[in-house]
Amino acid sequence: MPADHMSQTQELYEPHGIRTPKKAAVASWIGSALEYYDFFIYGTAAALVFGKIFFPSDNPATGILLALATFGVGYVARPVGAFVLGHIGDKFGRRTVLIFTLIFMGASTFLVGCLPTYSSVGVLAPILLVILRLAQGFSASGEQAGANSLTLEHAPPHRRAYYTSFTLSGTQAGLILATAVFLPVSRLSEDQLLSWGWRIPFWLSAVVVVVGYIIRRTLDETPAFKEEQQDQSVPKAPLAVLFQHYTPEVIRVVLAALVSIVSTIFGVYALSYAVNTVKIDRTTMLWVAILTNIVALVAIPLWAMLADRIGRRPVFIFGALVSGLLMFAYLWAISQTNIPLIFAFAVLMSGVVYSASNGVWPSLYGEMFDTRVRLSGMAIGTQIGFALAGFAPAIASAVQGTGPNAWLPVALLTFVVCLIAAIAAWTARETHKVPMNNLGKVVLRPSVTAAV
Repeated sequence: MPADHMSQTQELYEPHGIRTPKKAAVASWIGSALEYYDFFIYGTAAALVFGKIFFPSDNPATGILLALATFGVGYVARPVGAFVLGHIGDKFGRRTVLIFTLIFMGASTFLVGCLPTYSSVGVLAPILLVILRLAQGFSASGEQAGANSLTLEHAPPHRRAYYTSFTLSGTQAGLILATAVFLPVSRLSEDQLLSWGWRIPFWLSAVVVVVGYIIRRTLDETPAFKEEQQDQSVPKAPLAVLFQHYTPEVIRVVLAALVSIVSTIFGVYALSYAVNTVKIDRTTMLWVAILTNIVALVAIPLWAMLADRIGRRPVFIFGALVSGLLMFAYLWAISQTNIPLIFAFAVLMSGVVYSASNGVWPSLYGEMFDTRVRLSGMAIGTQIGFALAGFAPAIASAVQGTGPNAWLPVALLTFVVCLIAAIAAWTARETHKVPMNNLGKVVLRPSVTAAV
């Protein structure tokens, strides 16, 4: 078939309308950076501060365990939020979800900085903390799925992985910003840090809300969703269509999303283990996180470009398996207090290798679904998987052994979970050459055109 005829044929399967891939990618990048700044400062505070001011105990390890558990609590609300925000996004549009998530996350985070501590109001303090953490998780559940759907549906046919990767680059930028804010705060005296210093990063979320809203209110809805509206094919009940026709895909996304255990173990458990157990300076470990995520900012789009050439599955599987193996080296380096090796293995594991999975999953997951259920499918699948991985730091603290090899059960747990994620991705269909309007069609039954 002549090349010009092939391109004309492919155009028939692409949505008509104006695409603004760069604008969508930049808006998603900045919005995700600002949104996940809010989400990640909680994890840093949980590892460094919350165990002392919200969960005081005669046993410091108990306080740390409880603080890390509240980090996981935020993930409990994610599946609930995914059902609600997924329905809204597939029925009313991606832009509506993205504006809501930003405002709700910002308000919840600001209020965390206003909370009284356990010494002031007793058990009410951790109760309020958990409530606000649940609100954060509810908001985060629609953020990445909304931004990924937006960029995927604006992207050119052969660069979907590249453009959707900007959402994850934004998430990394948010982590860098969240960690960087804690650098000067961590240099305060212990009394200053525990009394007022820890509140500053949370109060800065007020700026996050203003800047993010200005950016996101200018977003245009995607051509694919507008085409559905014009054809009156937007489902009245997207979740009914999703679970009637796409349940295997949702389960596959849930299992593949477990790869995020690398991120939660690295960002929360390993930080706590290094600072509280091995007694490495907390500023050093914060710099480890910053450098690692700066490298990830570069690595993520490069891996995505490779996925646009060779496919999503091989890149994702490589990232999952090898980053799981490298967790052994990273935790071992921490146990040895070998600072150069800690930096080296952190950058290699989380900055370079894990970025392969992290940069490719937006396109891998999003392309499993039809436009009508894309946001809800991604949101529900990822958030259930993320919820399970979100409790990994607390589970890791519980299974951690004693002595110089205390980290070994945690590394083994991480690798087994990464293996499950890799197998799930291996069972997926390769979609990097499939036109937008053909994505997800292979699982549709003939009755779907008349579905809800």
